[in-house]
Amino acid sequence: MGERYHIAIVGAGPAGLSAAGRAAEYDRDAGVNSPSYVLLEGFSIFAKTIQKYQKGKHVMDEPGFLALRSPVPFVAGKREEILGGWQDSIKAGLNVRYDSEVTGISGSRGQFVLKLQSGDEIEAEHVVLSIGTQGNPRSLGVKGDVESDFVRYTLDDPEDFKKETIVVVGAGDAAIENAIALSDYNTVYIINRRNEFSRAKDGNLNAVLAAINDKSRPFHCRYEAGVAGLELPASPGEMGAIILNTPAGEERLACHRIIARLGTIPPRSFVESCGIEISSPSADAVPDVDRHYQSNVAGLYVIGALGGYPLIKQAMNQGYDVIEFIHGKDTKPADYPLLQDQFSGLPYVMDAEDVLELYQQRIPMFRRMNPLAFRELIIESRILVSLPSADLARVEQKGERSTVFVPAGEPVYRNGEFSTTFYTLVEGEVKLQLEQDGPWHTLKPGQFFGEMSLISGRPRQGDAVVSEDAILIETPRRIMVKLMNSNEEVRKGIDRIFIVRALQAAFRPNLPLAELSAIAGQVETCRFNAGQALFSEGEEGDCLHLIRSGTVVLSRGSANMVVAQHHSGDLVGQMALMGAPLRRDTAVAAVRTETIKVKRAEFLALVNSQPEHIATLQGRLSSLLEKTNAMASQPEAARSIGFLMEQGLGEATNALVIDESLCVGCDNCERACAETHGGLSRLNRAAGPSFANLHVPISCRHCELPHCMKDCPPDAIRRSADGEVFITDNCIGCGNCETNCPYNAIKLSYAAPPKPGLLSWLLFGRGAGPGQPETFTPAAADKERGKKAVKCDACMGQSGGPACVRACPTGAAMRLSPEQFVALVEAR
Repeated sequence: MGERYHIAIVGAGPAGLSAAGRAAEYDRDAGVNSPSYVLLEGFSIFAKTIQKYQKGKHVMDEPGFLALRSPVPFVAGKREEILGGWQDSIKAGLNVRYDSEVTGISGSRGQFVLKLQSGDEIEAEHVVLSIGTQGNPRSLGVKGDVESDFVRYTLDDPEDFKKETIVVVGAGDAAIENAIALSDYNTVYIINRRNEFSRAKDGNLNAVLAAINDKSRPFHCRYEAGVAGLELPASPGEMGAIILNTPAGEERLACHRIIARLGTIPPRSFVESCGIEISSPSADAVPDVDRHYQSNVAGLYVIGALGGYPLIKQAMNQGYDVIEFIHGKDTKPADYPLLQDQFSGLPYVMDAEDVLELYQQRIPMFRRMNPLAFRELIIESRILVSLPSADLARVEQKGERSTVFVPAGEPVYRNGEFSTTFYTLVEGEVKLQLEQDGPWHTLKPGQFFGEMSLISGRPRQGDAVVSEDAILIETPRRIMVKLMNSNEEVRKGIDRIFIVRALQAAFRPNLPLAELSAIAGQVETCRFNAGQALFSEGEEGDCLHLIRSGTVVLSRGSANMVVAQHHSGDLVGQMALMGAPLRRDTAVAAVRTETIKVKRAEFLALVNSQPEHIATLQGRLSSLLEKTNAMASQPEAARSIGFLMEQGLGEATNALVIDESLCVGCDNCERACAETHGGLSRLNRAAGPSFANLHVPISCRHCELPHCMKDCPPDAIRRSADGEVFITDNCIGCGNCETNCPYNAIKLSYAAPPKPGLLSWLLFGRGAGPGQPETFTPAAADKERGKKAVKCDACMGQSGGPACVRACPTGAAMRLSPEQFVALVEAR
């Protein structure tokens, strides 16, 4: 018979220490002579992961809205300070056994047996598993990626390396912290395979963006870059290289070493050997637990990073709560009041925890999520309830985070509206159009919508009308992007529905959903970098491309004359499947573009199911041929369109173009812009390229997927329903938008001082006159507030439209969408 305890806690990380601290309090209150619990740690130190943090690392205590529930202290601070506080708690009387690695757990509640590597056995009535995942780092996945002096998966002390070029691969908190610390003494490149740092804590997000935008710091970022290979150093101390796949093609970065921080893989085999179920086959999958963190094995609990939530404060709260539950107390989690507020307006009386569990089970996509991740998603979302207009007038909105009431029978969004939130239907019905004036589709509980604009960045296609007494979850784009980046199953589920609906909008197939889903599983999603060809003129085609996001231009002849441009939702190359297999044009991605590739078999299955729609497809193709042929007969117009595409206007939704044959250089456009925006012009008329009397000045293009909106720490860059991209007053002046904008259309500036009125200038010569002064000294208060981002907002909300266009005396200035470019060059 070995030792026997009421509770055995496995793993002395933050969650385990907190659980042990609470168990120790119960022992003190009960006045027991020997501990009723034991904390088993496989190593000779506690909190091994924190101990391995780089020296002096600042450890954050997010999420900020949660209070800490633990007798073990934790506040944001340096690694050494936090470890010191935990050491004091251990010395105060925690029953910790070091070098006691658990190799197996068997049994169930009341009769668990834990086998140790030493051969000893410990019995326990309850087991709390808090072993984390840090012992299983994810590798680069290319030849030569084994840990060595060139590729490392941890960083103990940044000061060990100086005057080197170091590449940090990863976009999570550990990668960001390592990269920033290393850049104090080295030239650093951080590699992010996404186009934003969606997984980082707010503090780290702010820090990495500040480092990227600090011109004096040798800190560089490569977005949307994947590791293609390594060139190992010829001998120790020499430089090797990392080969990257980037949107601009392959890039070789010479470097002294690589720090790979790509996350960790849960110890699945050990967990499953304990009898714990992991329902998902994904390598990242975590155990299935209930709201009390109990697994399918009664009495066996999983908390902390192994349970899918690596934040220290959350893990420590879980450690406290699980001990409370074992002692018979059904303690509500620290975020419970937030959920209560969100669910306060629901038309039934249920505990917030029960509502949360009900909604997760009711929605198939959310069943694939870890309950803690689903909880976070709900807290970041809005709960919408539809009511008749008469009832809506009598309902009072309780607070910013409480239930939101919307009018039944009205659209939650309209065709042409620029918005990217994602909707999940919990109860009721939604009538959905996939294109303007298209057929209506009825959505039932458990289904979602809004993914088309979320992914493509294009305006809403068709209306979405909510029925009476419907309940919706509205999730912001940044939260959905984070979820899709971290949960492969959710991403694939959303992707599949996107493809199904894109096919429905393009072909209106009269097929059962099961057959349409089967076709969606057969088509191929393709990605093209700017300048990459989808197909070439003269080759035989066997497929078409349905543009998912981005812009494609068609060119013809040896001179590559641009004859057409296509955007999200358009078909490209369909003539190859409709009677003329030889490609008449070359199709090239104008910007980073994704398409859905549909081959002949899938195309025939789609169109043959709806014969009456074939005439519509043929009519659209005929219209396209007329336009492309007309453009091909006008070489100057074709070259002008090509010029506009080269300037990135293919991703614009509202671009300023100036006809130089009409422009007299008066700069009224700039002056009007400045007068309309507090003395600061958002336009540089003289700058920018020109071709054939078409001039593209430096001004915001209001891109489909705005580069400036990526990773804005305070979420200060927004998009109106009409498409204008604007900056709110909570801008912190970090400069990330300025760095991310490829068109130099954003600048950081102090607020300009107030100017004397027009009459004062005319009569007495006071001030610099209309427009932006060449130089100015900011007021003390404005200097204290610091520089803020400044950009064109297309004179949002002003009657008459953009001031630059209204002030042009000759009509040279025009604001256009890409769909209007062809008409512009043809008319000229």
